[in-house]
Amino acid sequence: MFTNVLPQGTNEVMKEGDAAATQENFLYIGNASFFNESLQPLYSNTQFSNTIEAGKKILAQMSNTPGLIILDIPHNHIELVAFKVWLLARHFNDIPIIYNQAFLSEKDTKLLFSQKLVDDVILLEQHYSKLSSKIKFFKRVNTITASKAPASNTLKLPSSCRFCFIKRTFDILVAATAITICSPLFLIIPILIKFDSKGPVFYLSKRAGKGFSIFNFFKFRTMVVNAQDQMDELADLNQYSNTEKAPVFYKLQNDPRITRIGKFLRNSSLDELPQLFNVLKGDMSIVGNRPLPLYEASTLTTDEWAERFMAPAGITGLWQVSKRGKADMSNEERIQLDIDYARTRNLLTDFKILLRTPGALLQKADV
Repeated sequence: MFTNVLPQGTNEVMKEGDAAATQENFLYIGNASFFNESLQPLYSNTQFSNTIEAGKKILAQMSNTPGLIILDIPHNHIELVAFKVWLLARHFNDIPIIYNQAFLSEKDTKLLFSQKLVDDVILLEQHYSKLSSKIKFFKRVNTITASKAPASNTLKLPSSCRFCFIKRTFDILVAATAITICSPLFLIIPILIKFDSKGPVFYLSKRAGKGFSIFNFFKFRTMVVNAQDQMDELADLNQYSNTEKAPVFYKLQNDPRITRIGKFLRNSSLDELPQLFNVLKGDMSIVGNRPLPLYEASTLTTDEWAERFMAPAGITGLWQVSKRGKADMSNEERIQLDIDYARTRNLLTDFKILLRTPGALLQKADV
């Protein structure tokens, strides 16, 4: 049985069979033996890889865009989210994705559909002969959807090598200078943190940056140890109103997990100083969109929200200078500011954000 996500009003009916329709090509990511035994004899034009990373390289080199991507691998949600955003960034987001139901629980399937990470879930071993029909079907659906869709703003990204070179040079110079000037603070703050509470001086977490690239994010620790374990218990204090359709952000008003010195570090933004090393490494930029924890980033994979990952991760950005520290900010307002920056960023925009940053460093609310 097929499970399809269809636009409302679509009356197209898929044809069964088409087992020998080898003219349709697709990218298969999964088990080599199944591909060779079952798919290759029927679909000789297909491309094969055994991992998503290898599949990316094949896609980047293909002269003809495949009509379908088949995922026949164990479900790794973060990896799938990263792949979806990678496709969007390279304008491959129109390629339908089918996942093998054998690797998914009912909960997994609902999650993938709710976040629009896949277009279909099938039991591949039973329905592989109908893949050509699937490709034709999705082509018809995309044609119908495109004809009915209203015109929208296209994402415009700075493609100039000159812009990228100047921005990277600026980042290195500013980060190196700031680390030198702030070197006494890198000695004093760790002593204060150790005196105030037990635990490590630095807080490291996995964050998602540009193109959903995942890196180790550095901060001075401002919370008690194992603060992550208390998130569910304190969800009622979340300043963001998280609904089923909205992106998920998590930030508490008067967070009880923050230490005494941590409160000072956060309100003065001194906890962000270690991110200067992220900038030197190339993980982040001085100006950009805030890198997100993976549990937040995994909810921003639809075309509506994922544009914010087109911009580099940054220490300061449009959101920080506009609404940082204000408890009345909605999910949609925050993410729209990130999208606005991704669409309009240039050297002048970065310069204006930098000029407004000193006034935004001191928070006015405990959020």
